[in-house]
Amino acid sequence: MNMNSVSIAIAWCLAWGDEREPNDLTNQMREALNKGEELPEKVKALVKQSQELQNLKFPDTLEKLKELPEKYPQLWNSQIGLVYGGATKIKQYVFEAAKLSDIRGASALLDRINLIDLPAFFGCENHEDYPQCQRAKDYCEQVRKDWLDKSGNFPELSQALIPELIIYSTGGNILAFCPAAFIDDLANAIEKRYTEETLTANSCAVGDTFKPLEIIFGRLPNKINAETFWIEKCRDNWHSNSLITAYFEQPNTSPEKAFRERKTFNELAGKLASLFNQRRNGNSLQDKNRPLRCYPPMFETHPYLKRDEGDRRSAVMQAKTSPDDSSQGLPGDPWFSEASARKQLVGQIAKRDNSSKKWYKQAGFDWQVGEAAIETWVNKFENFLYNTPHKYYGKIRSENLHPSQVKEAISVREIGDASNPKGFVAYIYADGNNMGGYIQKKIQNPEDYKRFSRDIFDATEKSVYVALTEHLEPHKLNSNLQAERKSTKEVWIHPFEILTIGGDDVMLIVPADKALAIAKTIGEEFEKMLLNKGNRYETEKSYNPEVVHRYHKQGKRFDSKQSVLSISTGVLITAEDTPIYYAEKLTSQLLKSAKKRGKDLKKDDYYGGTVDFLVMKSVTMISSNISEFRSNGLTKFGTGKQKLKLYAAPYTLHELGGLLETAKALKDAEFPRSQLYQIRSLIERGKHTAILNYRYFKIRLSDKKAQELLKQQFEDAWCRPKDPANNGNLAPWMSLKEGKEETEEKVTYETIWRELVDLYPFIEKSQDQSNSATSQQPTFKV
Repeated sequence: MNMNSVSIAIAWCLAWGDEREPNDLTNQMREALNKGEELPEKVKALVKQSQELQNLKFPDTLEKLKELPEKYPQLWNSQIGLVYGGATKIKQYVFEAAKLSDIRGASALLDRINLIDLPAFFGCENHEDYPQCQRAKDYCEQVRKDWLDKSGNFPELSQALIPELIIYSTGGNILAFCPAAFIDDLANAIEKRYTEETLTANSCAVGDTFKPLEIIFGRLPNKINAETFWIEKCRDNWHSNSLITAYFEQPNTSPEKAFRERKTFNELAGKLASLFNQRRNGNSLQDKNRPLRCYPPMFETHPYLKRDEGDRRSAVMQAKTSPDDSSQGLPGDPWFSEASARKQLVGQIAKRDNSSKKWYKQAGFDWQVGEAAIETWVNKFENFLYNTPHKYYGKIRSENLHPSQVKEAISVREIGDASNPKGFVAYIYADGNNMGGYIQKKIQNPEDYKRFSRDIFDATEKSVYVALTEHLEPHKLNSNLQAERKSTKEVWIHPFEILTIGGDDVMLIVPADKALAIAKTIGEEFEKMLLNKGNRYETEKSYNPEVVHRYHKQGKRFDSKQSVLSISTGVLITAEDTPIYYAEKLTSQLLKSAKKRGKDLKKDDYYGGTVDFLVMKSVTMISSNISEFRSNGLTKFGTGKQKLKLYAAPYTLHELGGLLETAKALKDAEFPRSQLYQIRSLIERGKHTAILNYRYFKIRLSDKKAQELLKQQFEDAWCRPKDPANNGNLAPWMSLKEGKEETEEKVTYETIWRELVDLYPFIEKSQDQSNSATSQQPTFKV
């Protein structure tokens, strides 16, 4: 019998029934699953019934719906539990401290709970779909034995759970089936695990019971009769009842199709999401006898007591170094609360820091960190390199070094040392586009959810690794940073920090000069990997590149296939000493701007990725937020109603590639930087002044090749007028295509020149140009 995990999960819940104790049938089923043996005949009958359930045709009339309870009485009268939960306010927990080690530890601890601890409740260390649990088998068994099964916790729960019940457990959340009698136990266990392990992180979990038939046909009333709302009533009241329209309507969709797309497993997930939001906001749920969540974990402070490094809680210990024993304490003798001490400890483990952890033991804490279960992102990256052809280690092999000698970066300063110019890093924050819309339209059953979750996590993770492999290489630290590590030998590092990869979210710190190339590759690889998984992620719509993209390169061919899912990215290029919490705040704003650009371009049937970036040379450059900074400082109004935008971000991935090509062309031609800055300053004086000065700048170039380069890479590629019959150019301006009826006075003009100048120091010359003589530099006619 061909069984998928959802069929087994439904069969397990049906076999367990409504009781809290296992029965002979579930005992036999568990034994067969653990040993990989054939299932008992009674279990096979239940599995067959669950498979029939997943293949039932949608009842397109009320009469056909009425037949279901009589035809499938067990699927109508039984109850199956469904639980959804995970961490909330993640950024608040992760970025409450300013130090990278604490941020790293907080992120790794949340990943451990989501990817290992919660699946351990279900015994996933014995299932091939959970390799991270298999690698920490002893720890998973310890979670159940020493925590879940304790008399003060949930001693009966582990017996009611099997790995097949999990639909997904990635991206910080878990969605799983469970026997109806244990939904509150499982939800409480999820919340309690987060609280006891992190002490301060917020979490929320909810559950409800549903009829097995509802898994396929959405929520159904307890009794089906002539008054039941079904497809006929939806169609008849489509235009007269605004509530029906708001609940079911999809753009350009008939009432019948909209009803069918809504009445799926998604409706159950939507019910849980609604309960989740209610409980997260501190409200009590109807008919639920659960502890209230309106009082989050809090630790008292006092104005006259020493606080921890984050200045949020009272300190309980100091990791003080000892002159007699250098293995004790930590540099700087920091003060910790218990919550921050856990972050620091996990951060040390996550970075494979071999320095002593005696400071934690000497404080008297009895918390077990689960070191075997904490996997580092660098470990996963190295495993990816081991199984993938690459040139990442080419530089160190020329130095006769082994890849195992490359260490993790332990500070932002070390990542900044790998940048050119040194001292600058970039924060990358990426998030998926159109995920909710795709789920609502395309994901109709639990098996689709499971596959979708794995596809997205796999594409996101691998696209990051491909980007890092393509654009970075191991870096040798300078002597000062080497001395800080107290090393007498050369120290080579991986010049990046992966803060998190969860679901469709990515947060990285990388060298500034490689940031935009990395962001572009992540977006392109994500779409490519999804398209390679089959046509389920391919949209039928196509777009016109001439309309969508502002960068027009002759001979560029666009792939006819377009993924319906993509990634938008915010990139902040800044100094290495910029506070991380402040950088994260600005990067989130850039991501929001990029996603808005992507949403606007969907009107032109473009579903690809977008990137917004900002080069911030000084922390005091932005006093409020990026949107206000651009509106008030980088937007001018010319004659009539002309609006001049002194920036062009956000960009599509194609446009970003064009921006980097244009900047590299200017760098290769060695244009005098003073002239580049002068044109940038003259842009603020108005459209005509900028055009005149740009042409003056160009005509003074004595090198005809440089003039031609500027024409091809900048004017023809970016500054063509909207009217194809117009052979002139607007350089350094581009005109926005905002409608057919607008007059000349209402056109909005924007320019990439400011961003070109900002990026200029971070652009590397081409290899064939790097050794060019100074005498080849363009000069100006006198």
